[in-house]
Amino acid sequence: MSARISRRQLLLAAAGTALELCACKKQQAAEEQPELILRYAENQPDDYPTTVAARAFAEKVKERTEGRVKIAVYSKGELGAEMSVIQQIQFGGIDFARVSLSQLAEYMPALNVLQLPFLYQDAGQMWRVLDGNIGDEFLTRLDDIDLTGLSWFDAGVRSFYTRRKVTCLAELQGLRLRVQESDTMSMMVSALGADPVQVVYSQVYAALHNGQIDGAENNWPSYEAMSHYEVAPYFLRDEHTRVPEIQLASIPAMEKLAALDPTFPGILRSCARESALIERTLWAEQEAGAEQDMLARGIVVTELSSEEKQKFRAAVQPLYDQFAEQAELIARIQKS
Repeated sequence: MSARISRRQLLLAAAGTALELCACKKQQAAEEQPELILRYAENQPDDYPTTVAARAFAEKVKERTEGRVKIAVYSKGELGAEMSVIQQIQFGGIDFARVSLSQLAEYMPALNVLQLPFLYQDAGQMWRVLDGNIGDEFLTRLDDIDLTGLSWFDAGVRSFYTRRKVTCLAELQGLRLRVQESDTMSMMVSALGADPVQVVYSQVYAALHNGQIDGAENNWPSYEAMSHYEVAPYFLRDEHTRVPEIQLASIPAMEKLAALDPTFPGILRSCARESALIERTLWAEQEAGAEQDMLARGIVVTELSSEEKQKFRAAVQPLYDQFAEQAELIARIQKS
């Protein structure tokens, strides 16, 4: 009899232990459920520097809020094109995104000053500006258009590439060159004596192949990724613009974070700046790799002498004249 009772007691004890484990697992699962889930829009592929950095940002936020906040990153343009995403962030439909300065300048024209041609001597100067007081001032000013600026991402330096070899400013005259949908870029190409043609990015290859345009301008990774080198094998390294990108948050998202914990908005801003440094490192690696790949394929690269580059700078001076109201800011940038 006692043996049967013992076995019964063992079975009950085992059952009790199983129930306790199940309860613990349910409690743990409940504890791991985030209190706030936010959405991040990214239009690049999963392995692109900006997307990798966005996921790093999400991980940092999750870790430093002890799992209370989750940021879900949607890549490949799943949440819409950049212009649509900006509008959705303004209304709180999307919580975070990384967008091009060129697109954002359509909503805040003052940003155009940061993408003036030959504004910076090199990348180091640009980051001194953007990571300093001037960059912070612009991020703060985004509040005026119902956006919260978080940090600056790299998008490289842009140069021209053409169907036939171009070695100097004189040889650019009259060429039809594709530009982004940006008035500033169109004015720059016109100032250099060429004809700006706005062509959708996905159709640039066909336009080059068919002779609709004589050339285009972009950075090394884009030149390689879109196979433009196949139809425009001459690269003129004039490095006319450095167009950064911005990590944004919606105002409602920041308010939700503050309501959850007053320290969370500050934590998020720190995570955004750290993720920007990650993106810049990844971008530099990809940019260098793309350039090496193109050189290995036999792309002809023309380097400008300092005298010739000065001709380019002088040609675009009329653009600076149009920004006379921001002359003091431009001087601050150029002295940085």
